[in-house]
Amino acid sequence: MDYRQSGVDIDAGNEAVRRIKALARSTFTPGVLSDIGLFGGLFRFDGQRHREPVLVASADGVGTKLKVAFLSGRHDTVGADLVNHCVNDILVQGARPLFFLDYLATGRLSPDVAEQVVAGLARGCRENGCALLGGETAEMPGFYAAGEYDLAGFIVGVVDRDNLIDGHSLRPGDRLIGLASSGLHTNGYSLARQIVFEKLGLGVQSRVPELQATVGDALLQPHRSYLKIIEPLLDVTSSEARSPTSDVTDLGPRTSDLGRQAMLKGLAHITGGGITDNLPRILPEGICARIHRDAWPVPPLFSFLERAGDVPVDDLYRTFNMGIGMIVACAPEDANRVVETLTAAREQCWLIGELVPGNRIVEYV
Repeated sequence: MDYRQSGVDIDAGNEAVRRIKALARSTFTPGVLSDIGLFGGLFRFDGQRHREPVLVASADGVGTKLKVAFLSGRHDTVGADLVNHCVNDILVQGARPLFFLDYLATGRLSPDVAEQVVAGLARGCRENGCALLGGETAEMPGFYAAGEYDLAGFIVGVVDRDNLIDGHSLRPGDRLIGLASSGLHTNGYSLARQIVFEKLGLGVQSRVPELQATVGDALLQPHRSYLKIIEPLLDVTSSEARSPTSDVTDLGPRTSDLGRQAMLKGLAHITGGGITDNLPRILPEGICARIHRDAWPVPPLFSFLERAGDVPVDDLYRTFNMGIGMIVACAPEDANRVVETLTAAREQCWLIGELVPGNRIVEYV
């Protein structure tokens, strides 16, 4: 027997790497010092751009959304999903991405599928100004079902220590602003798949009139990145420390002066666990979040899943994002400025709640 007979095709792996190289190079930023194929990726960090740089790292996966990709035969979106998810995870602490690494594991490697997946990764990295520095493609026969794979990503970003967003300054009375999601993003797919494919017996090509899309298109809507939307607000000071005559277009940078407070006091990425479990992650002790469920229009996809699956309301808000992909917390006097700035950028957003005294939970009204 040889290695190919045991299920591992080294030639297919080399072909996949050959295709991946060009895609990865399209994402390279000036800091990249290596090419794909080395044992480690090299990145020159420019510390002079930051007074006290803090590296922020995160890792995540796409979850069972991959099952929808397998059923539909579409593999060019899940890579972008993964990059955007990871970008959002470090964005909530004020970090901008530097580089990204991926791990793709499958039972039998298909260079065509691998190329589609990495094309999505590369697209996501380019759109976020992030270098695809390297990764791993593993062929593991007998470990994954035929035609299936798993995908994980690892990201590193940077933020000045003075500009870290960690929620420490949150107070009762602060406002919560929700930014629109583009669908399920990358969470809740185990429940969604059970409702759609098992209970309703639909296929990926089945068209649902109220969704104005096929099941596959509705479930494969890409996970949004909020970097370009939030980035203009990252270095803006609160109106608490600005002149009363300041205009929303006059957005000055932060300084280390304690009298100048950042306008964004907290950010929460609404992923697995929904608003219910993610928003408390940024709340200090003694603070509770009050969310008004009627403050934004719930997209039809979530209403469809609620009705078709007879899903209890509390489970809905703990499983799905319900149309809110990111939550911004700011002082009440800054809320209008944040909404106006986001609206001017054609971003859908709503004032969805406020902070009140309590025990680090979300209460819905």
